[in-house]
Amino acid sequence: MRLSYFWQNMAAHFGEAYAESLARDYVIEQLGSRTVQQALADGVAVKEVWAAVCDTFGIPAKSR
Repeated sequence: MRLSYFWQNMAAHFGEAYAESLARDYVIEQLGSRTVQQALADGVAVKEVWAAVCDTFGIPAKSR
């Protein structure tokens, strides 16, 4: 998954403003108690980050 596609998915599911806030502020246990931005900066694969977001927020399998 490309990073641009990841951000498109985030905006589609959460809205642009909330997606940015969520990525900056919400700590996800599955990402080692990091935010989305921290995990991406630490080199976690975009696909893995998206999977963690999907699991955490109950995004349906068809949208993964």
